[in-house]
Amino acid sequence: MKELDLVVLTRDFAEYGLLRGDIGTIVHCYSDSEGFEVEFVTADGETIAVLTLTLADIRPRERKEILQTRQLAPSAA
Repeated sequence: MKELDLVVLTRDFAEYGLLRGDIGTIVHCYSDSEGFEVEFVTADGETIAVLTLTLADIRPRERKEILQTRQLAPSAA
């Protein structure tokens, strides 16, 4: 995985209103290739969170996956 790749959460981060399956963008890769800064945004481009994640927290988006939307929990906005 590299910068600007879309990635998928493999677990919930409830404190940010993020759920398993949500999509983020890698904005920085650490030199060990096991740590990533990932930005999550709303459909209108508002940043929800930028999280430091590991390979256990994310996976690459697959070409044949279908995307969907959901409302962000009010406390996370």
